[in-house]
Amino acid sequence: MNDRRRADAVYETLLARAGERWVQPRKERTARLLEYLGDPQRNYRVVHVTGTNGKTSTSRIIESLVRAHGLRTGMFTSPHLERFTERIVIDGEPIADAAVADAWDEVAPFVELVDAELTAAGEEPLTFFELLTALAFVAFSDAPVDVAVIEVGMGGSWDSTNTADGDVAVFAPIDLDHADRLGGTIAEIAEVKSGIIKPGAAVVSARQDAAAERVLRVAAAANDATIAFEGDGFAVAEDRMAVGGQLIAVRGLAAQYSDLYLPLYGAHQAYNAALAIAAVESLLGAATQPLAADVLTEGLGEATSPGRLQLIGIAPTVIVDGAHNPHGARALAQALRDAFDFDEWGVVLGALADKDVSGVVAELAPLAAHVFATAPQSDRATDPDAIADLAEALGAAVSVHPDVADAASAAREWAAASERRAVIIAGSVVLAGEAMTVASEEDWKSGWSA
Repeated sequence: MNDRRRADAVYETLLARAGERWVQPRKERTARLLEYLGDPQRNYRVVHVTGTNGKTSTSRIIESLVRAHGLRTGMFTSPHLERFTERIVIDGEPIADAAVADAWDEVAPFVELVDAELTAAGEEPLTFFELLTALAFVAFSDAPVDVAVIEVGMGGSWDSTNTADGDVAVFAPIDLDHADRLGGTIAEIAEVKSGIIKPGAAVVSARQDAAAERVLRVAAAANDATIAFEGDGFAVAEDRMAVGGQLIAVRGLAAQYSDLYLPLYGAHQAYNAALAIAAVESLLGAATQPLAADVLTEGLGEATSPGRLQLIGIAPTVIVDGAHNPHGARALAQALRDAFDFDEWGVVLGALADKDVSGVVAELAPLAAHVFATAPQSDRATDPDAIADLAEALGAAVSVHPDVADAASAAREWAAASERRAVIIAGSVVLAGEAMTVASEEDWKSGWSA
């Protein structure tokens, strides 16, 4: 069996497990599996990233900055856009098929043992995400990496990634999301997320709601951890548009860094970069010693954030963004207004039903000259007619389409009628991944052809 087929077989095995929406507050079962495997997550330093929005982008910028220092990196993020190997990154590239298959060969013999223990205790077997976490930790140990940047799957304290002890705990903005699992208030959600703070760790946080900030400060004090918040400890000092991204200046924990090129659109990405810089300063002991200018320039210059304000089509322009909650949709709408000079936007919009769909529509519909309502290929997808009804109630022109390929085709045809029109595809990471696949297959970057 070739390596690609071996890796695909691993994914099929994982998919047979309870899916990512099956969440139980239990990191102990992942810890048991890792114990059988020799606790591979102890073999490298860890930067642990949580929050509601910006986790993946911040993780990617941190990874790029650490790698620019000559250290070997691992990164674990979720979900993936097109292929599951995107979730496990080694030295800036998705894990090789052979490496992920070999890592699974190490994990698999112990899965049956842990499953048997769980069954005997009346519990469900290990889940997709629990096994994927263990797989990533083994792959990073095998590589081996010096530093792993780990994005929390959901919450923090009981997430399976919390079996690793973060040297640095990073908090992106905390907002209401997954209220059924994490709590109905920002303070309750922050309490769960604060569980990634380990004894003696360094904590860096984006600017937070006052309730969330209080929770994080209490958790840091209880763990004898240092804590720095955006605003007091570090900040974006300047942000101005540039070709393909923006020029920023950041007041870090140790120094002021000026004229930094960030090849990502949106003011929110500047704030993600400032958070990432503070995290790397903390990791490398540079809180009192500045990061080298050339290394900082290289790390930021090579940062990417697939599926976040990503250009996937030209003539007409098509942008894709995984904005799936109101906070993310609001940041997307502002970025489109700030970074692009178009008169009209066609919005291809699809979402999952367990999200705040009305909140997302409320943020994006006012931007739209036309909403092309559709649905991602998921049994959790919101009915496109429901999205259309929400958009129409806000005064948007609307059409309904069965899938992203049909919606995008209609949107591109609409946009091709004027050089002042463009298309944004948003509302779901799943939808974003599907759009990227269609764009590649149909070669949208060659321009429109009717």
